[in-house]
Amino acid sequence: MFIVNPMPAQISGDLVSLLQQCEVATIGHVLHSGFVDREIRAVLPSKRIAGTAVTIRIPHADSTALHYLTKLVRPGDIVVIDRCGDDKHACWGGVVTHAMKLAGVAAGVIDGPATDFSEIVKTDMPMWCRGPSPITTKILGTEGAINVPVSVGGQTIEPGDAVLCDESGVVVLKPATAESYARRAIQMQEQELVLLDRLRKGEKLPDISGATALVEGKLAKA
Repeated sequence: MFIVNPMPAQISGDLVSLLQQCEVATIGHVLHSGFVDREIRAVLPSKRIAGTAVTIRIPHADSTALHYLTKLVRPGDIVVIDRCGDDKHACWGGVVTHAMKLAGVAAGVIDGPATDFSEIVKTDMPMWCRGPSPITTKILGTEGAINVPVSVGGQTIEPGDAVLCDESGVVVLKPATAESYARRAIQMQEQELVLLDRLRKGEKLPDISGATALVEGKLAKA
C-alpha cells in the first residue's frame, strides 16, 4: 500500500538564511530535544544546510516510493527517510543522488545507510546517514508513505518541520519556534567571539566561565 500526501508548505527563505547562521551544537546549548541520533552523520562534513522536511517512510528493501518522490520534491526541501529499522539496505545511491540534486533538493537525512558515496561527493549532495552499505534496495512496488509523520534517529519528524544539519548532526524544529531558537543561538555565537577575544588577551577560561569561583569556593570550605 502506498500513501502520498500533499507536499508541505516550505519554511520561508528568511528562516532558512537565519538557521544557516546557526551551528547545530549551539542549538544544543539551548535545547535537549529535537536532535537525531548522533550516529546519523554527515558524508560531507563541511556543509551546513537548513530547509523544509519532506518525509518518507520506506520499509525493508523497497525504494519504489523514494523513486516516486523524486518527481515531487522542490528546491530547498530536505528529504528525511524513515527506514523502519532497516540498517542493511542502502535506499539512496548514485542515481537517486543525481535525481534529487537536479530537482534542487537541499539535503538527505536517512535513518539507515546510503551507497555510492563517490557520487554524493562528486555531485556535492549534502547527506546525513548511518554510513555506507553495498546492499541496495529494489523497485518492488510493495509499500511506502510520503509526507507522513516519521521516526528518524529517535525523533518524530513531521512534514514541514524545519531541519538544520551540519558536521555536528541534525536538529529538527517546529517552524513556529525555529526563529526564536535561531536568534538565541546566533546571540550565543556572537558572545563566544567576545569570549575568544578575551582569551587571546590573556584571561583564563575558568575565570570567565565561573569555574574558578566554584572550584576554589569548594576548596576553601573543605
